[in-house]
Amino acid sequence: MAAPRALLRAGPPTCSGGGTLRSLSNQSNFGYRPNPIYDLSPGRDRPRGVLATMASRFYDVEQLRDWIARFRSWNLYKMNKVFSYTLKYHSADVAGANFILNQGGAVRFQDQEWILPQNKKRFFQNCSLLEELPLEEVDASGCIINYYGLKNLVRLSGLRSLRLCGCPHVDDWCLSCLHPLGSCLQELSLAGCPRVTERGLACLHHLRSLRRLDISNLPAVSNKGLTQILVEEMLPDCEVVGADYADGLELLSEDEGAAEEEAAAGTAAGKAVGTAAGVERA
Repeated sequence: MAAPRALLRAGPPTCSGGGTLRSLSNQSNFGYRPNPIYDLSPGRDRPRGVLATMASRFYDVEQLRDWIARFRSWNLYKMNKVFSYTLKYHSADVAGANFILNQGGAVRFQDQEWILPQNKKRFFQNCSLLEELPLEEVDASGCIINYYGLKNLVRLSGLRSLRLCGCPHVDDWCLSCLHPLGSCLQELSLAGCPRVTERGLACLHHLRSLRRLDISNLPAVSNKGLTQILVEEMLPDCEVVGADYADGLELLSEDEGAAEEEAAAGTAAGKAVGTAAGVERA
């Protein structure tokens, strides 16, 4: 019975090298002291989710979350890299179409039908027939295109229509890099882009050939009605759709409206009296 009692009194197990086995976290004291008591009172903020809860207790899980974030960032950059290899053997229009089709979007060359993502294999086989045709329309709605990916499109001198509806990574920096398309782009749709703000829309003043701009459903734009007025003044020849002038404006009650009218009438009467007095002095 001496051996079992010795086992019961034994400390933490040791590895073959003589050191102590490491727990999930190299900073935890597993086996040396009881688990800490966590305050679970309703008024105390607690981390939400499995990873957030584990990260609050184990340092290694926090490192895992950082690694996942870095991997996603690297993968996003890889998906948006410039198609330099395609540019060596094909035109910029074919390289841009190749990029959009790999992203899951659709393209249309001049006097041609739309090429959908499921037809990209046939496009790769016959892309030599499209070398001399300009790429006129690009529909990248819902794609993960970002600032780096748009560099595949800004060199397209014949691009007339660009749809970026619902793209989660299109932000103000993306709109700032569209200025090379100022002489050709006629239609731009930014509907449903969650990261586009008023600052990004102000960068579109370079697009002097723009004839239609869709800015509907932009949650990051605070005052949509005022923003539409400013964009229309910035691009007088462009039709801005997707926002109402009354968006973001507070309607006055009947009493407040009557008070505003009385104040305006009093101001007008005061100006008239001042003008008459000035005439009499003259």
